[in-house]
Amino acid sequence: MTATSSSPAGGSFKDMRKNFLIALGISFTLLQLLFLGNMCYLYGTQYRDGTRFHSLKMLYVDYDGDVVGQSVVDAYGMLSSDEFPSLIQSPASEYPTPKDVKAAVCKGDYWGAVYAHPGASSNLSAALATGNGNRTSLTYIWNGARYPAFSQSAIYSSIMSLVQVTKSAYYARNASNVLATAPLSKNPASLQAFLDPIQATEINIKVTEQGSRVLYNTVSMVMPIIQQFFFMMALNGISAQFHLYTKLGPRRNGLLRMCVSLAFTFIGSLCMAGYIWAYRESWDVNSNQFVLSWMSVWLYMHINFLIVDILTAFIPMQFLPFCILTWAIINVASTISPFELSPGFYRWGYALPAHELYQVLVQIWSDGCEDQLYRALPIMFSWWIACLAIVPFAMSHRCKAALAAEQAASNSSFDNKTTVSLAESTGRDATLHSRQSSTQEIVPQGRRQTAESIRLEHVAYGPSYPTPGVRGDEP
Repeated sequence: MTATSSSPAGGSFKDMRKNFLIALGISFTLLQLLFLGNMCYLYGTQYRDGTRFHSLKMLYVDYDGDVVGQSVVDAYGMLSSDEFPSLIQSPASEYPTPKDVKAAVCKGDYWGAVYAHPGASSNLSAALATGNGNRTSLTYIWNGARYPAFSQSAIYSSIMSLVQVTKSAYYARNASNVLATAPLSKNPASLQAFLDPIQATEINIKVTEQGSRVLYNTVSMVMPIIQQFFFMMALNGISAQFHLYTKLGPRRNGLLRMCVSLAFTFIGSLCMAGYIWAYRESWDVNSNQFVLSWMSVWLYMHINFLIVDILTAFIPMQFLPFCILTWAIINVASTISPFELSPGFYRWGYALPAHELYQVLVQIWSDGCEDQLYRALPIMFSWWIACLAIVPFAMSHRCKAALAAEQAASNSSFDNKTTVSLAESTGRDATLHSRQSSTQEIVPQGRRQTAESIRLEHVAYGPSYPTPGVRGDEP
C-alpha cells in the first residue's frame, strides 16, 4: 500500500489540492495583471509620440526682413507636419533684441528659437559679390538640460533640419539672381559662399552632453521610492526585534520614526546628488547647484518615506506589492518624457511629486531657466504636509495592533499552561474519550489565539526583515 503524505494537522495534499490550485491561480492572474497594467501605462506615454511633435513650440523672429528671413519661413512650410515642432513666428516688435528671444526659451515658453540676424541678406549678398562678409545668418537657441536626451534627438535635430532646408529654400528663391550676377567662376570665396549660403550659430542655454543624462528623469526617479521601501522593511524589522511599539507609545514612536526618517533621507539624498555630480563629466554645474539639488531630492525622498509608511500601515500585506510598484511606475511615467508628447490623460501626472522634483532640478541645472517653482514647490509641499498629517494615525494603528498581538500571545500562553495542568490532573483512570474531548475544546482555541497574534504582529510590524547579526530584545 502507498502511504498518503499528510501534514502534521492530518490533512493530505489531495484534500487541499483544490484550494491550493485556486490560491495559486489567483496570485498568478493578479501578478500578471499588475505588471501588464503598469507596463501598458508606462508604454502608453510613448505611444505614437512622434506624431505629437507639433505640440512643441519653437519661436522664430525675423530681424532681417529680406530673402534670408523669408527663406526660413519657406523652409518651415516644407517641413511642417505633425512630426515637426510648430514654428511660431513673432514680430520683432514683440522681441526687440536677441536677448528677449533667449529669455523666452529660458522661461520655458518655447522649446527652442531661431532668429535671422539683422542685415543677414545684405551681408550674404556682399559675400557672394566680393567673397568677403559675414555669412552667419541665423542663430538658434535651445536648452540641453530640459529632458536632455529628448531635446537632443527632437529639438536640436529639428532645428538642424530647418537650417538645412533653409539653404534649399534660399536657392529656390534667389539662385537665379546669384548665378546671373555673382563672379562664381572667378572668385573661389564667392563660390564657397554660394555653396554654403546659410550659416547658423548655436546658443545652448545649458550644455548637457554627459552619458548619465539619460538616467536623470528615468531610473533616478524610481530609486528613491525603492530605497524608502527597503528601509521601511528594515526599520519595521528592527522595531519588531526590540518590541518598540509596545514599549513606547504612539507619540514617542512617531517622534523616533520621524527623526530616523529625516536622517536617512538626508544622507540618501546626499548620496543621490553625489553620484549625479561624480559622473557629471564636463557638465558645468557648481556647488550652489549641488546643495539645491540635494535639498530638493531630500524633500522628495522624505515624501516617499511618509507615503510608504502610510501604505505599509494600512494596506494588507497581500496587496502591498501592487501599491508600491504602481506608485513607482506612475511617478517615473510622469518624468520620462514631456507631457506634450503623451496622450492628454497623462497630464494628471502634474500632481505627482516625481514630476515636480524633475521640474525643480531642471531649473536648478539651467541656472534659473525653465521656472516652474510656482507650481512644483506647492505640489511637493502639499504632499509632504498631507502625509505628515496622516502618518500619526498610521503609527497609532501599528501600536494598537502590536498591543493586541501581545495580548493575544499572552492569552495563548495562558491556555497552553491550562492544557498542561489539565493533562496532569487527569487521572490514570480517565477514558480515552474524555482526554480527546478536553483536547478538542482547549487546543483549537489556543491555536486560534496564536494565529491571531501572528496576524496582528504582521499588521503592526510588517513588512519587515530582521537585521543581520542583531539580536533583539528577547522577552
